[in-house]
Amino acid sequence: MSQEFTEYVKTAFGPKSTPKTRRVLGSLIQHIHDFTRENHITVDEWMWGVNFINRIGQMSDEKRNEGILVSDVIGLEALVDTITHASDAKGHTSSAIIGPFYRDNSPVYPNGASIIQKEVGGEKTLVSGKVTDTKGQPLKGAKIEVWHCAPNGLYEQQDPEQPEYNLRGTFYADDEGNYSFVGLRPTAYPIPYDGPAGDLLQLMDRHPMRPGHIHWRVSHPEFHTLITQIYDSECKYAKDDSVFAVKEDIIVNFNPVEDNSPLKAKGIQNTLDYDIILVLEEEIRKTRQKVEDQHAAVEKTLTARLDSVNV
Repeated sequence: MSQEFTEYVKTAFGPKSTPKTRRVLGSLIQHIHDFTRENHITVDEWMWGVNFINRIGQMSDEKRNEGILVSDVIGLEALVDTITHASDAKGHTSSAIIGPFYRDNSPVYPNGASIIQKEVGGEKTLVSGKVTDTKGQPLKGAKIEVWHCAPNGLYEQQDPEQPEYNLRGTFYADDEGNYSFVGLRPTAYPIPYDGPAGDLLQLMDRHPMRPGHIHWRVSHPEFHTLITQIYDSECKYAKDDSVFAVKEDIIVNFNPVEDNSPLKAKGIQNTLDYDIILVLEEEIRKTRQKVEDQHAAVEKTLTARLDSVNV
């Protein structure tokens, strides 16, 4: 059907529909219709797509989010992350995607404690650093949530051999903003590819590997919550990530522990020094207001146009 049909569908909104709903869904309808016409989508192909979407929901639960995985392999989450933070104030730690395996309420440990509840192999690593604001002032009490997979490439909720919340933990920065914990040097692993996300990878003839990384969620009152990942500079997939999430400034170096170090006697094989800089939520809101104002102007124009059509 023609653009005339698409315009008819785009204007089929009731009077209680908000301007933003009309703008966003109108744009989605336009792009879907254009895609369908451009690629001459048949009924069989459309049904394949419907079943594909259904399978995403059927495979998703509190332990696995297939929707995020599909978004990841086509670069959508990485793009959304970049767009979301494009206008943000500078001078703070870069964000990254949260991924599908975040779990709330991970165990709270004292600084210096280990998040390894069960020995699963790998290289024990002492991670430490300071949480500050953009002026270098320490953020006492900053909440630091960390999580990573085991050397077998599985997060604990994927692996019946691991106890609940293994390789996850929550820490709070001390009076000087310092934090520390013992975990493992991260391992490269394949994202789950036994579902729709894996089907896409096979269709595109792509590998499913993610570089070794540690996830972070860092928060403090009045500051913008940071969601990020750090990547091992020595991992080959840091330059070829299946979900396109790596940023240059969050690639880090792990330092081997010297043989005569007291840490070596404790089984620590590496150290990582990683400082985190948070920005005030107020500063984020200021920089994003310009974008919101632009959207509001578009919505005002759209509303006026629709009102004139409905007269």
